[in-house]
Amino acid sequence: VYGRSTAAEEAVAMALSGVRVLELAGLAPAPLCGMILADFGAQVVRVDRLSQSAVASAHGDVQARGKRSLALDLKQPQGAAVLRRLCGGADVLIEPFRHGVMERLGLGPEVLLQENPRLIYARLTGFGQTGKYAKSAGHDINYLALSGVLSKLGRKNENPFPPVNLLADFAGGGVTCALGIVIALFERAKSGKGQVIDASMVEGVAYLSSFLWKSQNLGLWGQPRGENLLDSGAPFYETYRTSDGKFMAVGAIEPKFYNQLIKGLGLNLDELPAQMSFSNWPEMKKKFASIFAQKTQAEWCSIFDSTDACVTPVLSFEDAASHQHNKERSSFIKNDPGEISPRPAPVLSRTPAVPSCKRDPFVGEHTEEILLEYGFTKEEIAKLLSDKTIEIKDLKASL
Repeated sequence: VYGRSTAAEEAVAMALSGVRVLELAGLAPAPLCGMILADFGAQVVRVDRLSQSAVASAHGDVQARGKRSLALDLKQPQGAAVLRRLCGGADVLIEPFRHGVMERLGLGPEVLLQENPRLIYARLTGFGQTGKYAKSAGHDINYLALSGVLSKLGRKNENPFPPVNLLADFAGGGVTCALGIVIALFERAKSGKGQVIDASMVEGVAYLSSFLWKSQNLGLWGQPRGENLLDSGAPFYETYRTSDGKFMAVGAIEPKFYNQLIKGLGLNLDELPAQMSFSNWPEMKKKFASIFAQKTQAEWCSIFDSTDACVTPVLSFEDAASHQHNKERSSFIKNDPGEISPRPAPVLSRTPAVPSCKRDPFVGEHTEEILLEYGFTKEEIAKLLSDKTIEIKDLKASL
């Protein structure tokens, strides 16, 4: 059912093989950015706080697939010195802290890029490195609000609402930052030089909304929120409850698709108002809703699955992973502990992502092997350990 990589696939080098990434542990967006790079072959080291730290234990990284963990106390001068040395041998640093934190630690880009001019220093923050809010705290909902996008999201006569934390954190943050890193790596192949990436989630999600900005003169957004073509105003772009309490999603915008929707619902086009008759939309919604409520989700699937009516079931995570279409594409993968998650996208024909199936790393699990790889001696590692600058997770003790 679920895709598993074969030895033959793993023998083909992935697109980012050989790229060394240091990801400073943080909340949602930076871990996704690191996971994308790891999925496509980069060697990603997550630099964790020591496990005694309240912050370390409070926020588990659930996007640690394919990463290794090094536990390091950056607040100690010798801890900051360790990171400086690591950056000397790295290609990419992903840094998720608020403006000024790295500079106070003596780890700002001017220091690290002077020591390693090839380093790509990716700074992923909510508000960016400059501007009035650069030093302010915030979360997805705040970045979404400042971008203008939140004002477009929500139903008629209701407050704007964010679609969980997908848009600013992950699309505008993690994915956009990963794109910036890959672009900088591509450019470095020509110039030999690294650079600083200022990835602001406000700007990332605003950029994501370019179509909304550029389509304002097309009349798509002329009505108040929740009354337009694509924001739940139209009866043919909406979700409807089925008799078994599930939902169907309808996206029948073009007339030829709309006609098939009407046919599948058992209605007669000639007896209905014109598709784009705005004033009739609320009444048409009620009509569609009453019809969808008469059959189960499975029954509607059997009616619409072989058509171009643009009607699909709203699937739970569990149902999505077991849906026939997704199974045929191996769109979801299962790791060794048995957890199911989406496979990396997009699919590359020659050097596809081969995501790790191992469990996520424990904090400090790979500290020693990573430091050895980056040129530290056993003696230096022993000294750092006795000074409590690093932490080495003893797996035998924790099993």
